[in-house]
This record gives sequence, C-alpha cells and structure tokens, in this order.
Amino acid sequence: MTEPAIAINGLTRRFGPLTAVDGLSLAVRTGEVVGFLGPNGAGKTTTLRMLTGGLAPDAGTARILGIDVHAEPLAARRRFGYLPEGAPLYPDMTPGALLAFIAALHGLRRRRRAGAVAEAARATRIESVLDRPIDTLSKGFRRRVALAAALIHGPEVLILDEPTDGLDPNQKHEVRALIRALAPRTAILLSTHALDEVEAVCSRAVVIAGGRIVADDTPAALAAAAPVDAPARDGEPRGLEAFFRAATAGRAA
Repeated sequence: MTEPAIAINGLTRRFGPLTAVDGLSLAVRTGEVVGFLGPNGAGKTTTLRMLTGGLAPDAGTARILGIDVHAEPLAARRRFGYLPEGAPLYPDMTPGALLAFIAALHGLRRRRRAGAVAEAARATRIESVLDRPIDTLSKGFRRRVALAAALIHGPEVLILDEPTDGLDPNQKHEVRALIRALAPRTAILLSTHALDEVEAVCSRAVVIAGGRIVADDTPAALAAAAPVDAPARDGEPRGLEAFFRAATAGRAA
C-alpha cells in the first residue's frame, strides 16, 4: 500500500513541563476529509504547526506525500496548502496582487499566474474584491482570500484550521461545497470547533485530548457511540457533540 498523503508518526512536543502533543500518529489518504477535533488546549494547533513545518517536534516525524516536513521543508511546502487560524495578510495589498505574489513564491511561471489567480478567486467567490485593498474587506472576505492563497498552487494536500471562521451561513455553505468538490483528488485535514461542519464534509473525525488521540471513526459512528445517559445529564440529544463532551471531559492539556 502506498504511503498516506499525510503521515504523522509519534509526534511529541513539550513546552517546559507541559507535554502539548504526546506521541501522536495519524494518517490521511487522498480522497479523505478528516476532521481534527479537540477542546482548547488539546494540542490541535501545536500538531498543525509541526505538520506544516512551523514548529520542530521533540520526537516523531511528519511527512507530506512522502517528504519529511522538517528534513525537506521547501519541498514539502510546495505540495500542501495551509490555512492557519487568523492567517496573516498584507493589508495594503489587493487580493489579486497577494495571490499573484504567493503564486510566484510557489514557483508558478508568469504565464500561469493569471490563470491560477482567476481559478482560486472563482473557487472562493472573491472575484468582486480582487482589486480592493485587503484592509477594507470584511472578515468573511479576508478569510476567503486566505483560503484562496492556500489553494493558489493546486496542492494535493490541504491543511485547514477553522476554514469557515467569520463566514456567514451562505459563505459557509459555499466553502463546504468547495471542500467536498476538492476531496476526491485531495487529502484534507480540517481542524474545527464546528461539529456540524464535521458532519457536513468529513469522512472521518479524529478527536484528541491531552495531546493524544481518543477517538478515530466516521462522524456517524462517533455520534452513535454517544453515552446513553447524555440526554439526562446534558439536556441535549445524543450525537457527535455528546460523544465529544464525553470523550474529552477533563482531558485537555
């Protein structure tokens, strides 16, 4: 069997006495959309920073399409797109100029850049603001500009941290439709607090707490595994949220 598009093996990261990520292993294959869930402090952001090369692990490895992210960072970064939470943008630039700049950083030749910008803008529905300064845009438009930047080079792997944060319901619907459209030819790891998003677009859900994986299955299977006493205890119906609460209660790092 070929190596997964995303292969995390034994990742560990400590900050002083705190072990934020504790021997975490995870594989994502092309065609999968994997929801990466956990309470605040569970180790999600630390894991994504190690996976994308922004933070060195104390132990373990992270590979993108067979490339070790820390041994060959530039080669790995050419193969994935990353949308961090609160993605930094250049406020004085226009989305069109920013996307062309990022396309150039990814090595797209000049004759390909205009087409890449147009395609990323179309996919994220930002055509109407391509020539406006980014600092004049709404939070929703800025988030979609950041998503377009992650898509600009046609990556085979997408790592998305809260991709619909700040979007209105219509915009969320459009982004989720885009994720579903990309899924058959892309490996997607999606970190989110929105459990309805996981149910809408993810083929798997991985739940972490205290830096360790505590569950890995389809969203439907995890929802069905919610404790039977959840309605009486929480006053809410059983489902993915009830499972999440039971699996992560008291286990954040």
